[in-house]
This record gives sequence, structure tokens and C-alpha cells, in this order.
Amino acid sequence: MSKILSRLKFFLPPYKEGWGWIFFVLILTSCGSRDGYFKLEGHFLKMNQGEFYLYSPDGIITGIDTLKLNGGRFSHEIPCATSGILMLVFPNFSEQPIFAEEGQSVSLDGDASHLKELKVKGTKANELLTKFRLQVSKVSPVEEQKHAATFIQENPASPVSLYLLRRYFILTDKPDYKQAEQLLSLIKSKQKNSTALTRLETDLAKNKATGKDQKIPRFSGFDINGRPVTNANLGGSLSVIYTWASWSYESLEQQRQLRRIARKHGSQLNLIGICADASKQECKRALQRDTVTTPVVCDGKMFESPVMNQLGFTQIPDNIIVSKEGRILEHGLNTRDLMERLEKLLK
Repeated sequence: MSKILSRLKFFLPPYKEGWGWIFFVLILTSCGSRDGYFKLEGHFLKMNQGEFYLYSPDGIITGIDTLKLNGGRFSHEIPCATSGILMLVFPNFSEQPIFAEEGQSVSLDGDASHLKELKVKGTKANELLTKFRLQVSKVSPVEEQKHAATFIQENPASPVSLYLLRRYFILTDKPDYKQAEQLLSLIKSKQKNSTALTRLETDLAKNKATGKDQKIPRFSGFDINGRPVTNANLGGSLSVIYTWASWSYESLEQQRQLRRIARKHGSQLNLIGICADASKQECKRALQRDTVTTPVVCDGKMFESPVMNQLGFTQIPDNIIVSKEGRILEHGLNTRDLMERLEKLLK
């Protein structure tokens, strides 16, 4: 943007003539965000005040930003030196991916009671994803996956394709690694030297390595009280290793359900939690509120946590059921299926 403005100066009249500088200011305020920054603005109907949370699985920002909604609007700008994904967490704990680009801005417009119809405008990637979301808002999960495959085949050069591949073919209750690899190969032919692509390849390999019937990888870390947590904590019993965060309602509910079933079956079930909070103090407060006493690892590194990486976790919530013999029985079940599977295994 600065290059454009420097060229415009040659065509603008001196300040004393007035109108030229007014035009200059209008150009300045309409070209998106400043160089080195990315800006989000939002307008929501049926929601006057509230808080949104913002985090990045790509590391564009560290920790979690809090966005304040006043009068149904918010505006937030972050330093941004590279393209990547931001995740906007709404008060109902649903999430909206935002594709960030240096020097750009996006606007979000929607009805708080119909967030699936939220429109994100401002960059090609965000507008493509908005079009896809509106297209699949009323179709079945099977049809939704088919639409995702078609989108990737038609837009292999788009960063949106990486997001859809991860969501619909890797981080799902029933991953399809064969189709994921085929679609990934197509994307690789169109996207060169992409950090996000390299990360997706790594995540695909991790998830395959922690699929059903695989041996649980070796892992080690320290719980929130400084005690070591390793494979030894599995103790030769049926175990669940799960991820959660204080800002994810779905993961908190999954943790509560796991604690309920663990209390019911006693020593028959071991639990190990991995918290993706950026703040250990926030993790501790959440544990105190829910009186969690099972081991919980939180190192403040979010998705870059070594334990998360060792176990192939790339989302919140996530879970692995481990047999007494140390074999993976399930990976990535939703809460309902997770509870049903555990009840059958614990009979």
C-alpha cells in the first residue's frame, strides 16, 4: 500500500488546494490495514455486547486475543508478517476461520442467531470460504464432504483448500487418508514452498501414525503441578488422552463427560488431559472450577506443545483411546461416540 501511496503523491495537488489531500486521506483509509498488519471488523445483528476470542493454529499470533463487541460491532488489528489462519471463537464457542494476509482487512457481517450464514468479505480466500459455507449450510455431512472434495479439485491453489482438506478428510471422526493424500498431491502441484502445506503434510503423517491399531507413541511432559507425565501414567489400564482448552466449550463438556465415566468405573479407566491454553494460570483456574484431579499437561505453548506433537494432536477437542496393551483403539471421536465406545469397552 505504501508504494501505491508514494506514486499517488505525484498526482495530488499541494495541501493548500485542499481537495487533493482529502482524496489522499480517503485512499489511505480504504486500502485495508497498514503494512505489516491485518485488520478484522465485524457487525452483528441480535448481539449488542460480548467477547470474542482469537487464536492462530499457524502461529500468526501468540496466545489468545480478546475482542470486545460494543453496539454490535468490533474492530481489531494485529501485526501480520505472513499469511495464515486465525480462528475466531464466538460466545457460543463455535469457530470461524479467517484467512489473514499482510496489509489486508476483512469485514464480518451476520446475524448472531444464524452464524452459519456469516459473510466474510475483503480477500479472495475469505470470500471463497464464505461461498462454500453458504453452499453446504443445509446439506448432509456426506454431501458436505463431497462438496469439499470438489472445491479442492477446482481450487487447488487456494489456501482454503488446505483448510477444507484438514477439516473434512483428516480431522474428522472417520478420516479418509487415501483421498486426503490424493487431494494433497493435487494441491502440491499448484502450491510451491508453502509453509502451511508442509505443516499439513506433517499433520497428515502424525494422524496416520496415531490411527487405529497403531502403538501409542512415546510421550513426556509435566502436569500443571510439575509432576512428570509419560507413557507410564497409562498404567496398563484402558486410558483416554484428550485435549481441551478453557475457551472451548465443546472440549470442556467432553472433559466433564470423561470425568463422569471415570468416576463411575474407578481404576478401570485412566485419564490424561492436555490443555492448549496459552496461560497456565487460566488452565489452573479452569481446573479449580471443575475440580479436575487427573493429570493435566499445560506448558503454555498451545498447538506447539511438544506433547501435542508427540501424540499427533492438532485440534481442540481431540482424544485417543488406548488399550491396556498400549494400542490405539480410537482417535478423534466426537463426545457422544467417545462415551458410547468407552461404555462398551468398560463392560
